[in-house]
Amino acid sequence: MKILLKTGAWIGFGLTLIPALLVWSGVINLDMNKTLMLLGTVIWFVCAPFAFKRKV
Repeated sequence: MKILLKTGAWIGFGLTLIPALLVWSGVINLDMNKTLMLLGTVIWFVCAPFAFKRKV
Protein backbone atom coordinates (compact mmCIF):
# COMPACT_ATOMS: atom_id res chain seq x y z
CA MET A 1 0.00 0.00 0.00
CA LYS A 2 2.83 2.39 0.85
CA ILE A 3 4.46 1.79 -2.55
CA LEU A 4 1.16 2.62 -4.27
CA LEU A 5 0.85 5.86 -2.28
CA LYS A 6 4.44 6.88 -3.05
CA THR A 7 3.95 6.14 -6.73
CA GLY A 8 0.75 8.19 -6.75
CA ALA A 9 2.48 11.06 -4.98
CA TRP A 10 5.34 11.12 -7.50
CA ILE A 11 2.89 10.94 -10.42
CA GLY A 12 1.01 13.88 -8.93
CA PHE A 13 4.27 15.78 -8.49
CA GLY A 14 5.17 15.09 -12.12
CA LEU A 15 1.75 16.24 -13.29
CA THR A 16 2.35 19.47 -11.44
CA LEU A 17 5.73 20.21 -13.04
CA ILE A 18 5.82 18.63 -16.50
CA PRO A 19 2.81 20.44 -18.06
CA ALA A 20 4.46 23.82 -17.45
CA LEU A 21 7.45 22.68 -19.49
CA LEU A 22 5.19 21.33 -22.21
CA VAL A 23 3.38 24.68 -22.51
CA TRP A 24 6.71 26.49 -22.64
CA SER A 25 7.88 24.25 -25.48
CA GLY A 26 4.54 24.62 -27.30
CA VAL A 27 3.43 20.98 -27.10
CA ILE A 28 0.17 21.59 -25.20
CA ASN A 29 -2.08 24.61 -24.79
CA LEU A 30 -2.78 26.56 -21.63
CA ASP A 31 -6.18 24.96 -20.96
CA MET A 32 -4.68 21.46 -21.00
CA ASN A 33 -1.90 22.73 -18.73
CA LYS A 34 -4.41 23.99 -16.16
CA THR A 35 -6.31 20.70 -16.22
CA LEU A 36 -3.21 18.54 -15.80
CA MET A 37 -1.75 20.74 -13.07
CA LEU A 38 -5.02 20.71 -11.12
CA LEU A 39 -5.20 16.93 -11.41
CA GLY A 40 -1.56 16.62 -10.30
CA THR A 41 -2.12 18.91 -7.33
CA VAL A 42 -5.14 16.94 -6.14
CA ILE A 43 -3.31 13.62 -6.51
CA TRP A 44 -0.25 15.02 -4.68
CA PHE A 45 -2.23 16.37 -1.71
CA VAL A 46 -4.21 13.14 -1.39
CA CYS A 47 -1.24 10.75 -1.55
CA ALA A 48 1.78 12.62 -0.16
CA PRO A 49 0.71 13.05 3.48
CA PHE A 50 0.20 9.30 3.84
CA ALA A 51 3.18 8.23 1.73
CA PHE A 52 5.84 10.45 3.29
CA LYS A 53 4.74 10.82 6.91
CA ARG A 54 7.36 10.35 9.58
CA LYS A 55 7.11 8.21 12.64
CA VAL A 56 7.76 10.37 15.67
